[in-house]
Amino acid sequence: MNPKYVIIIQCEFAKQRCSGFACTNAFYNKEEMFQDYNATTRYIAFSCGNCSGRGISTKLAHLARKLKAKNGLSPDQTVIHLASCMVTDNHHYDRCPHLDYIKAIIAKKGFPNVVEGSYISPKAKKKREEGIYKNYESRM
Repeated sequence: MNPKYVIIIQCEFAKQRCSGFACTNAFYNKEEMFQDYNATTRYIAFSCGNCSGRGISTKLAHLARKLKAKNGLSPDQTVIHLASCMVTDNHHYDRCPHLDYIKAIIAKKGFPNVVEGSYISPKAKKKREEGIYKNYESRM
């Protein structure tokens, strides 16, 4: 698939301390989870809107309207990445306890393409290998 847009949804709590640079940089350098996207794929990022992720509903509805009105695109021409700060545990907190609810909202809003993960630092990868951080199986 060659999506027109990649949307990264970041944890609101993580966004309070994280600029999103690593995920954005990985997207533009086509690293990690973004390695298969082509150079014409565009990028949008926003936060979940805080626990329980309910704010995603209005953001995705707005995004769907703008994609159609401005670019003639439908949600199936996008891929949503739930940022690694949401889907993996780290030294700040465990993964988002509302993932199933958030995924249900995304599906309800008509966005069929969801990927769990964005960028994970080499330090965090090492801690996962050592069993310090827990890995989770993807459900999508």
